[in-house]
This record gives sequence, C-alpha cells and structure tokens, in this order.
Amino acid sequence: MMLDRGLAAPLRAIHRLAHDLGRLSGWRRWACAFLAGALSVLALPPIQFLPILFLTFPILVWLLDGIDSAGTNAVPLSRRKMLRAAAAIGWWFGFGYFLLGLYWIGFAFMVEADKFAVFMPFAVVALPAGLALFIMAAAMLARLFWWSGYRRIAVLAFFWTVFEWLRGHVFTGFPWNLIGDSLTASQGLMQWAALTGVYGLSLITVLIVAAPASFDPRNNAHQETAAASGQSWLVPLGALAALLLLWVGGAARLGLAAPEPSVGPETTMLRLVQPNIAQTEKWKPESRLAILGEFLRMSAAPTPEAPQGLGHKSIVVWPESALAIFLAREPYVLSAISRILPQGALLITGSVRGEPGPDSPPDTLQFFYNSLYAVNSDGRIVATYDKFHLVPFGEYLPFHRWLSRIGLHKLAKLQGSFDTGPGPVTLTLPGAPSASPLICYEIIFPGQVVSPSARPGWIVNVTNDAWFGTSSGPYQHLSQVRLRAVEQGLPVARAANTGISAVVDAYGRIVASKALNTGGVIDAPLPAALDPTPYSRFGDWILALMLATLGAVTLAFRRR
Repeated sequence: MMLDRGLAAPLRAIHRLAHDLGRLSGWRRWACAFLAGALSVLALPPIQFLPILFLTFPILVWLLDGIDSAGTNAVPLSRRKMLRAAAAIGWWFGFGYFLLGLYWIGFAFMVEADKFAVFMPFAVVALPAGLALFIMAAAMLARLFWWSGYRRIAVLAFFWTVFEWLRGHVFTGFPWNLIGDSLTASQGLMQWAALTGVYGLSLITVLIVAAPASFDPRNNAHQETAAASGQSWLVPLGALAALLLLWVGGAARLGLAAPEPSVGPETTMLRLVQPNIAQTEKWKPESRLAILGEFLRMSAAPTPEAPQGLGHKSIVVWPESALAIFLAREPYVLSAISRILPQGALLITGSVRGEPGPDSPPDTLQFFYNSLYAVNSDGRIVATYDKFHLVPFGEYLPFHRWLSRIGLHKLAKLQGSFDTGPGPVTLTLPGAPSASPLICYEIIFPGQVVSPSARPGWIVNVTNDAWFGTSSGPYQHLSQVRLRAVEQGLPVARAANTGISAVVDAYGRIVASKALNTGGVIDAPLPAALDPTPYSRFGDWILALMLATLGAVTLAFRRR
C-alpha cells in the first residue's frame, strides 16, 4: 500500500506529460518529434547514454497517440489525415535522429573544400531526410494498427525493425546507426547479437525502452485508476526486469568464455599500423616516398609488446589504400616490403588495383578496384580481394551521366567509378588462419561479412576514417565492428589510417586499440575463433521468427 502511494504521484506526472504531448499540433508537434529523435543519438557511440531512449521513444509513442485528439468524438480523423499526421511525426523524429547521428558525413566534403564544399549542405541534409523516410513508413504502418496499452508499442517495435532491415538492404543498403547499436554500451547486452543479430537487438530495444508509454493518455479513466493503484508500473518494471535478465544472460556467456591460449612460438601475432596521415597529405605525389618510409619504419620497429620486432608468425596490417599507388605495378615497393618481413611473415594492405580491358594494351588500365592484398616475405602477392560494397558518391556516382553534368563528382580520386568485387570471400593465407577481408564500411552489413561456403578464422578490416575527422563517425564505425565479431563468433583486426584501430575478440571485447588521431602500432596475438553462432548459421531467419511470434502474440491479445 505504501509503495502504491509513493508511486501514484510520479505516475500522475507521467500521465500529464503524455496528455500534454498528445495535445501538441502543427509545428510544435514536429519540433518535439525532431528533438526526441535528435536526443536519441545520445544512446549511440561515443556517448552511449542508453537511458535517454526511455524518454525519447515514449515521446514518439505519445505524439502518435495525440493524432486521435485532432478529431472529435463525432467526427474522427479520416484514415488519410491520420496517416499524414503519423508520417509527419515519424519523418521529423527520423530526421532529427539521422541529422545529429550522421552530421560527420559533411567532414568528407571539406577535405578538398574548393571542389566539394558546395555540396556539403546537400549531403548533410539530404541523406538524413531520405533515411527518415524509413522511420516515417514505420510510424504510418504502426498507426494503422494502433491499439491500446502495450500492444501499440509492440506494433511500433515490429514495424520499426522491419524498416530498419529494409534500410540495410534496399538501394545497396545503409544499416548505420541501427537502434540496436545502442546496446554496445554494455558488453553483456550485446552478447545477444550472437543469437538475434543486430536487427534482433533493435526489436528488443524498442520493446523495452518504449515500455513507459504503456501509460495510454487516450484511456483517461483507466489511467487514473491505474495511477491511483500503482498497477501501471507493472509494464515498465517488467521491461526493466527483462533488460536485467538479458544482461545477466550476456554476462554469464562472458563468464563462461574460455581464456585465450598463452602466447607461444606458433601463435599468430598481429601488428596493426595506424600512421595518422592527414587526408590532405595522403594523395600528394611529393609525399609518397615519405609515407612509404613511415609505413616501413612503423612495421619493422620493435615495441614494448614486441621487443624482438616481427617474427615468422607475424601478420602486419596496413589501412585502406595505405599508399597512393597501384601496389601490384610497383615492384620496388613490393621489394621494400619483403625486406622488412621475416621468412613466413605476411603483410595485408589496402590498395587501388587497376586492370586493362580485354582489348586494351597492358599499360592501359580500364577497370579499377578498391582492393586488399596479402604480400609474403618474398614480396609476392599471395591473395587479392576486391571490395563489393561500394560507397555511393564516394566510390561510385549513381546516375553519373546526369549528375556529372551538374558538376557533382565522387570523392575518390580516380575518374569514373570503382568496379565491384564478387562478394564475401575467404582468403587462404600461408602459415596463418584463413581470413575474411572487408574494406571500410563493408563491415557494417550484418550477415554479409563472411563467405557462406567457407568459414574463416578471423576478419580483417582495413579502413580510412580520416575523411570524417574528429567526430562521432569513427566511434560509431568501431561499434559496428564489435557487433559483427559477436554475430559471427570471430575475432576482428581493424587497421584505420587515423583510428580507431583495434583488435576485437569473438565476444566483441576490445583487446587492444589505438586512439583516434594518434599514430602508432598495435601488437597483439590473434584471438581465438568460436564455434559458429546461431546467427552465423541461420542469419536473419531468427529475426523473422521473432517478428512472426511478436505479431501472433499481439494479434492474440488484440482478440482477447
């Protein structure tokens, strides 16, 4: 009884907030949706303040509730007007979310400001505006099935997750800043990605963080009675209990993890090189020799973690497009690399690759790839990978015939567009575990990072986040690297030009890292791979089962 009395006052306050939000209309409603979406970004890296979602998602639900108050008991809103109102709320929420979450994209246009700065406002605004359409669609469809109480939250979680999945797949996909990424704030919570994948984490997240909106301001009499009795705390408290149980389960998985084997003579040792070269210097012809010399020096020098330098089981990893040359066509560079590698050691590096056309002379290059090479101690390229998920406007220009006429060009230096590789592959590396190579943002695509026919022993990710300066972008990128490690049960070695380079174990834990905008190397043993996870075996079919179960249960309660 005393507990109920103590909870009654905050319950009434929440009910008044929900009621006041529902009364908003016009620009005030849109501004509130925009602000809630923008604040939701605080749950993502680098801040990762997960509790903010327990405020912003209920606000979204209550704003959608308020659409009913725009009509009257005698003349309710038509379905068209109702959908238009829901679309506006969803779009403004999404626009705030993506505008604040992806502001760093504008930094890339300032690297060569004389050529690209004019397009920065378009990119910074247009991309969030387009991505917000997915949240708009989720809000519209959810509002068609907007039942009372917690059921409307389940409906919103269902459609939110469906459209996040679509965002990751349609038009080549862009699954950046999925709401499930927020659970990387807890090593325990993120372990569930091994079962559900990040899209499943998104579903779980919305079901939990929107729970305070189980206070439905449209049911005034019921809410007042529930507030007086304290019974309306049951759903939010149940959501918090579920969050706690998820954390306990993830912590138990970490607690049962086998310790890494001790380092021995046959242990594969990684050296990740982070040169911290400014993007404005990287492509200057007069800087090429100095940059090459810096890479070779950092790769060969002894460190406190490796006082003897490189060994016969060493793998050196350089970042994406480490040198502004066609490496396979520069034998003197390959020879220089061979001189720093002990017998049996390997070097993995990103590089642009050029190939002549079928009817072209050997020196006339027609096809260009953003590639990765593995070079052995003899200076011979023993494995090659070509990037298959290209960055729109960065590595290829969609509709280039039309857009180039108005002066819009891609940010990459080569004229035209890069060609695409065949998809995820497993590289066989002599004397080392096989690897799945990924270049830059290819690692953000769940379920598309490993060849389905040949499971590797680890993932190597080379990237150049120098385009995005000192911003949240590199932190968000690293967060997704950690999720891919958990999903696949594979360690990841990530070499980034300006950071954040890291060795991540198969549980998503950062074993070693190099801070953003610092130079240096990381020396660490390659962590062990786990047995295939449920997500690595079944992929998003587990998500489909979760959605089907949620839909069936919600419909069953609706009938009751």
